Amino acid sequence: MKFEDIEIEDVDFEAMLEESFKKSESRSDLVTGTVVKIDEKDNLAVVDIGGGRDANLALDEIRDEEGNIKFNVGDEIQVVNQGRGRISYKAALSRVALNEFISEYDEEQEYIIEGVVTKKNKGGYVVEVDGLEFFMPRTLSYLSSKIDPIGKKVKAVIVKVDKDKGSVVVSRKELIERDKAKTDEIVAELLENKEPVVGTIKKITSYGMFVDVGGMDGLVHYSQISHKGPVNPSKYFQEGDEVNVVALEYDKKKRHLSLSIKDANPDPWTDIDSIIGVGDTVTATVSNIEPYGVFVDLGEDLEAFLHVSEISWDKNVKHPKDYLNNGEDINVEVIEIDKEGRRLRVSLKSLLPKPMDAFTQQYRVGDIVKGTVTSITDFGAFVKVGSVEGLLHNQEISWDKSKNAKSELAVGDEVEVKIIKIDKDAGKISLSKKALEDSPIKAFAQNHKNGAIVTGTVKDKKDFGVFIALEDNVDALIRTEDLHPLKFDEIEKGQEIKGVISFIDENNDRIRVSVKRLERQEEREAMEQLNLNQDDSMTLGDAFGDKFKK
Repeated sequence: MKFEDIEIEDVDFEAMLEESFKKSESRSDLVTGTVVKIDEKDNLAVVDIGGGRDANLALDEIRDEEGNIKFNVGDEIQVVNQGRGRISYKAALSRVALNEFISEYDEEQEYIIEGVVTKKNKGGYVVEVDGLEFFMPRTLSYLSSKIDPIGKKVKAVIVKVDKDKGSVVVSRKELIERDKAKTDEIVAELLENKEPVVGTIKKITSYGMFVDVGGMDGLVHYSQISHKGPVNPSKYFQEGDEVNVVALEYDKKKRHLSLSIKDANPDPWTDIDSIIGVGDTVTATVSNIEPYGVFVDLGEDLEAFLHVSEISWDKNVKHPKDYLNNGEDINVEVIEIDKEGRRLRVSLKSLLPKPMDAFTQQYRVGDIVKGTVTSITDFGAFVKVGSVEGLLHNQEISWDKSKNAKSELAVGDEVEVKIIKIDKDAGKISLSKKALEDSPIKAFAQNHKNGAIVTGTVKDKKDFGVFIALEDNVDALIRTEDLHPLKFDEIEKGQEIKGVISFIDENNDRIRVSVKRLERQEEREAMEQLNLNQDDSMTLGDAFGDKFKK
């Protein structure tokens, strides 16, 4: 019940009531008159009301539903004399009906009426009920002067009937105070016992539900519905459902009763270890789907969160709704219980076959397979082979180091690759595209051996040495300690450097060159050449000739 229109005043009720009766009697005499003239042009009938007095009556009051005039000149008609030459046929009908009601009124019975406020005066209001007009003094109305009561529906109880004066007095205040007393009694009992009671859901809103408990409405806020936390009530209840509730508090000023459904039921978190444990497989119902994951109902007033990463072994899950539907029952594994935070996490994919297991049964390192590019990053591309994804690193795209995944591939491309590594425990697969092509260094090694003198162009400088390009897609490293007699700080990109191949590893595509060894090797080759040019019969004396001659 709303009480914002209630206004309580201390007024002399008896004096006001008597004044109202006097005014009613003086201005609303019920008389019998005779129709002496009907003037349809001016829409009035002239009625002789006795004592040589004529009064005007609007024709609209004596027309039937089809618009026909129900009386003729000479007919007698009952009217209410409203003074100043004004009379009313409808008021007379109401007066007659009221008199009949009063004559049949039983003082031993209680009469509760429901009508509409139609008039207002200083003393109070006129409430019309099925054509009958009852008087409601302002002090018994509980209607605030700040609102316009005309047209307002009210419920009241008859408190006084004056058969002599033909008046009926009703009180809205009486009913309201009864309701207040009943409300206070209900609230006191609810708050004192703190025991669950059965209530009926009357209305569901976005912020909670209004529940009728013993004839009084209380609000169950959406945060007080479930131990799961705030929930949308319309997903769990319908109007008319019966629920167990307990009273939380009562605001007397606002007359607001707060109820709780969750406090009327056991809290599963107080004994969660006996209900569920990590590793348990349970059946859950999908209750809410979000882009980042799914909330599932485990029963026992428990809810768990299924993160998007735990839905499928497929790492490219765009939205959970592509895999699950609201209301669907699924089996999940409990993977985390946070007692302090009252949170449960579950996994769906942990109960599904691992794609890596199936992959390792079918493929081995060295196998050549076809796959589809699913995504491209700064460091490479992910290629789906069967039901798993492998990484095709930029270094494995091509022997040409200027090429990478972004320059050579696009999402959706089908590529042929070689499996170069499988890490089953980490769930990682490494792929290579360049492994399907001949290595430039391998071809280079067929024509160059350790000790061969080569010339290269500086491509890059690092703290540990200098990279030079020997041929297309063939690079070599000159370590800092192998640069002598060249000075590291004086070397520039694009500069040609001559050196000796000191190491070739064609399996790992590595070549090292040394400038330091070049000088010693050139000296050794010069000595070897000198020895080849000498005659075998030449003696030491011949060699030094005249140097020993004086």
